[in-house]
Order: sequence, then C-alpha cells, then structure tokens
Amino acid sequence: MTKADLINIVAKRLDITQVQSGIIVEAALRSIVNALQGGSEVEIRGFGSFRFRNRAPRKGRNPKTGEKVDVPPKKIPYFKMGKELKALLNGKGSPEEAVTSGGGSAPGSGSSEP
Repeated sequence: MTKADLINIVAKRLDITQVQSGIIVEAALRSIVNALQGGSEVEIRGFGSFRFRNRAPRKGRNPKTGEKVDVPPKKIPYFKMGKELKALLNGKGSPEEAVTSGGGSAPGSGSSEP
C-alpha cells in the first residue's frame, strides 16, 4: 500500500475529497515523524508502536580501503506489531473486528454496524 492508496481509502471511507484526505493523512504521518524526531515512542492501540533500539559504538571497516573506522552509537527506529494486528495477520480475527475494537468508527462516518 502506498501513501496515495491510503489517501484514497480515507477519502472513500469518510466521503471527503482526496485533497482533504491528503491533508489528514499527511498530518497524521507528520505527527508520527515529529514525535520520533523528538525521541518519543509512538503507540497506536490495536496497530503497533514505533520504538527505538540503541546501537552501541563499534569498529567498522571501509569496504573500499579495508581501513578500520569508528562507527558512532545511534538510535534505530523499529516497528513492533500490536496484539490485535498480530492476531489478525495470523488468522485469528476479522478485519472489521480489528477496526471496531481499535476505537470504533470515526465521528460523523454514519457507521452503525453491529
């Protein structure tokens, strides 16, 4: 799925224009990136979380010259799946259950499915 696909899905689901949907998707993604840049972890219940792993400093090797180089410590972002998403991908639930258990339908979407 691409960002454009996500924008199309949001536009159809909320019955809004693609421009409006693009603004929503871009704002959500930008918020996640800003939080990660600030060193915060991001958790989306029912979906997963974006966290950091710390890499220790180490000795590396320049592949061209073979010279030893110091590689500094760094934080590596990674995604950890939530329980609901993991169960869904392993065939233990339906997509609709995952959507409704993750916080219900969006306000004003008119969805009143049982």
